[in-house]
Amino acid sequence: MTENRVDRSQRIPGSGSSLEAAVSLWNLDLELIDSSQKFNDHIGVASRKDMTLWEAYPALAEPTLAAIVRQVIDTGEPRTIEFDAGTLGKRNLLLSCLQQGLLIVESERRGDWNLPPEDGERARLIHQATHDALTGLPNRRQFSAALSQLLPASGKLGPALMQLDLDDFKPVNDTLGHGAGDLVLQLAAARIKETLGRSGTVYRLAGDEFAIIQVGSQRAFEAEKLADALVAEFRKPFTVNGISLFVGVSVGIAIAPRDGNEGEQLMKAADVALYEAKKEGRRRARTFDPGMLVVVEQRELLRRSLRVALQRDEFFIEYQPLVKPPSSVVGFEALLRWRHPTVGIIPPAAFIPMAEADGLMREIGQWMLEEACREALAWPSHFTLAVNLSPAEFLTPGLTDRISQTLDVVGFPAERLELEITEGVLLERTINNLDTLNTLNVLGIQISLDDFGTEYSSLSYLKNFPFDTIKIDRYFIKDLLQDTKSQTIVRSVIGLAHGLDMRVTAEGVETPQQAAWLQQENCDRLQGYCISPPLRADRLEEFIRQGARFPSTTPLDEFRAGT
Repeated sequence: MTENRVDRSQRIPGSGSSLEAAVSLWNLDLELIDSSQKFNDHIGVASRKDMTLWEAYPALAEPTLAAIVRQVIDTGEPRTIEFDAGTLGKRNLLLSCLQQGLLIVESERRGDWNLPPEDGERARLIHQATHDALTGLPNRRQFSAALSQLLPASGKLGPALMQLDLDDFKPVNDTLGHGAGDLVLQLAAARIKETLGRSGTVYRLAGDEFAIIQVGSQRAFEAEKLADALVAEFRKPFTVNGISLFVGVSVGIAIAPRDGNEGEQLMKAADVALYEAKKEGRRRARTFDPGMLVVVEQRELLRRSLRVALQRDEFFIEYQPLVKPPSSVVGFEALLRWRHPTVGIIPPAAFIPMAEADGLMREIGQWMLEEACREALAWPSHFTLAVNLSPAEFLTPGLTDRISQTLDVVGFPAERLELEITEGVLLERTINNLDTLNTLNVLGIQISLDDFGTEYSSLSYLKNFPFDTIKIDRYFIKDLLQDTKSQTIVRSVIGLAHGLDMRVTAEGVETPQQAAWLQQENCDRLQGYCISPPLRADRLEEFIRQGARFPSTTPLDEFRAGT
């Protein structure tokens, strides 16, 4: 750190005066900030303002003592060290962390520090203000201060910043409780520190968000190497109360001054890289590239457009048939679509998470339910209408009242409506969720558990919640004919559901052979492109009239024979 970044207001008590002890103050890079006259006399290099701690006290470079120095900086707890100072004999050092500096007091005897007794308490108070209480890591306040001291960088390669976000941490809190979540955070912090070693400093910013700052000419390469090592370390399970938990990590990397030479700029670049890592599947590291900004800008453009899409009548609904084998249509699932005026059709996976994050799903979901019920009035009276409920919708107050009022206003029978929810919904506020589902059940509405088997698959859900249907996710259907494990799982789910008096729907049925196998195993309903892609409302009448037709249908007896 150069002198122009030193806060000269952090001068040590009695600096330049005749203190009994040799006193020195060092910044977080362990470069000299200020010193007492006795320190200058002992060291004999008072004019050097770029002196490092290791030059002043070479003995401290020994790994054991160096680890103690780092521990004082990281934890803020004062420590004493005894070392051999050659001709000066045995010396003692008191190390304390004051504000953003390391205070060292040297004396011939332990306790002979000649400093005010409140300094130790002051160090503890400063530690509490600058460190995270749960993990002991430096907090966001320290992170911001360190970044502001390091930037702007004058060389070609400045500090490297890594933003870290834990993957699949929320289910730990939701399923095992916040005590288990806190323990995972502590274990994660320890794992990051162990992997990092002395090559940088790790901070806990908030929740499951961490950051690492590395300083040095080779940090660009080392940051990528370290990030890969972190990702690899987090593939190992955490053990909490005898349970093995898999919590991964995604990392975004930015290098100053190339990716930004101000704190906010560099943080944004690292954030963009982190978003890219998560978008590509999580549990990976990505280094910032300017091209990533295009993706972020497009995303923000979509977010702004999404806020007015409903008012501009840009949403519409398509319907995918639900068929009882071999070919009886029993209903349709409503699928939300967005036609952007310039981009075109945007898939739900791209805009629904945005709508949930921005609090728009209640309004959009209400529009979809009412519109789908109105259009379904034109279908045969025994056809069901399936509508997805996002977690954000499901958790909004007054859901059951709004659904009931919508059915009354439209005049759509409750027994023809099937609401689909995912397992993830059930992780939040379990008692309230049970009340909501029971109320919907009393109204006569059917409840379907969507994407079964891909999230948490707790059998307690099936025991405690009133489901009418289980939907087997397409993940188990796509390789059904080749993978005996998928066959075993699908058979087991069908048997389990029927034993609990529930129906089974298989989604993602793409071939007649898959349909035949599922029919043989007594799957109640099929859904997929083999039967029909999603259709606009004006095409449903023709589809209903023609009935479901399997292209190039393979008769069941031929499939059994293996032809």
